[in-house]
Amino acid sequence: MSEKAKNLLALSIVPQVLLVKVLAGFPEVVEAYYSNGIYRFIASGYRYAFGWVPFSVGDIFYALAGIMILRFIWRKVRSVSRKPWPFFREILQTLSLAYLFFYLSWGLNYYRLPLHRSLGIGAEYTTEELVSFTEKLIERTNTLHTTLAASDSSAVNIPYSRREIYQRSIEGYARLAERSPHLAYSPASIKSSLFSLPLSYMGYGGYLNPFTNEAQVNSMQVDYRYPLVTCHEEAHQIGYSAENEANFIGYLAATANPDPYFRYSGYAYMLRYCLNETYRRDRDTYARLVATLHKGVLENYREAALFWKKYENPLEPIFKNTFNAYLEANNQAGGIKTYSYVVALLVNYHRKEAL
Repeated sequence: MSEKAKNLLALSIVPQVLLVKVLAGFPEVVEAYYSNGIYRFIASGYRYAFGWVPFSVGDIFYALAGIMILRFIWRKVRSVSRKPWPFFREILQTLSLAYLFFYLSWGLNYYRLPLHRSLGIGAEYTTEELVSFTEKLIERTNTLHTTLAASDSSAVNIPYSRREIYQRSIEGYARLAERSPHLAYSPASIKSSLFSLPLSYMGYGGYLNPFTNEAQVNSMQVDYRYPLVTCHEEAHQIGYSAENEANFIGYLAATANPDPYFRYSGYAYMLRYCLNETYRRDRDTYARLVATLHKGVLENYREAALFWKKYENPLEPIFKNTFNAYLEANNQAGGIKTYSYVVALLVNYHRKEAL
C-alpha cells in the first residue's frame, strides 16, 4: 500500500465519525433502511457463517486481536520517538477499519427509533399504573413458581443444560414472529462465552460480538435468569442494541415461550425491575408487594445476588464505568441508568396488550 493510501485510510475515521453523527439525527432513516433493511441480511449472513461452529469464533478473534496489539506495542513502541507518525498512523488505520465494521455490522442500531415510538406506546406512566402492573407480574410469577418449585419457599432450579436452553430459546422468538415478523430470529448463533470467568468478574451476564453476530452468554451464571439472559442476547442479534430494549424484547420472547421455565425466568426477572422502581417511588407499597411474593422467588433473587457477590472486586466499578461511557457515546444519554426505561416499555406495552 502506498504512503498516500495509508494516510487516507488512517484519516478516513474522521468522515466516518461525522457520518455516524449525521445519521444519528435521522432515526427514521436508520430504522427503515438499516435496522429493517440491510442489517437483516448482514446479521443473518454472519450467523450462517459462524452459527454452526460449536465454540465462540468471536472470542477467539478477540484473543488473537489482544495478542496482536501487545505484539505491535512491543515491536513499535521503541521507535515512536523517532518515527511518531507511522506508529500513530497504524493505530488510526486499525481504528478506522474497526469503526467501519462495527457500525456497518451492528452499531448503527443504536441510532434507530426508540422502541416505544416504533411500537406506538408511551414512555411515561403513573405510580398507580406501575403498582397495578407489578401486582399482575407477581401473580404470574407466583403461579409459575407453584408449578415449578417443590414448595412456596423453594427456589426454582432450571433443569436444562446450557445447550438445551439455547435450543429452547428459539421457540419463543418463533411464537413472537407469528404476530411480529420483524422479531423473527433465524438462523441461531448462541454460544457460551470462552471468557465467562472474566465476564463474571466484570459483572456481565453476556454480550453480543458485533463482528461475528454471535450471542455470548456467561455460562458460569446458571440460575433462574439464564433463559431470559439468553433471549436478551438474541434480541441484540436481531438489531436491538440498547440494553433496555434488548431486555424488553428478551422478556417478550421468554414469556411467549411454551416452556414454563422460560416464562418464569421472564416474569421473575422483570418483576425485579418493577419492584425496584416501586421502592424508589413508594417504599410502603413496595413492602406490601414483596410480602405477597412467594419466599421461593425471593430465594431465586438471593441466589443470583450471591453469585455476583462472589466475584465482586475493586476493578468491577471501572468496567461498569467504562461500559457506561460506551453507552453514553452511543445514543443512551443516561448510560447504564437507561436500563430502567424497560419498566416504561413493560407498563405501556401491557396497557395495549393485556398481561
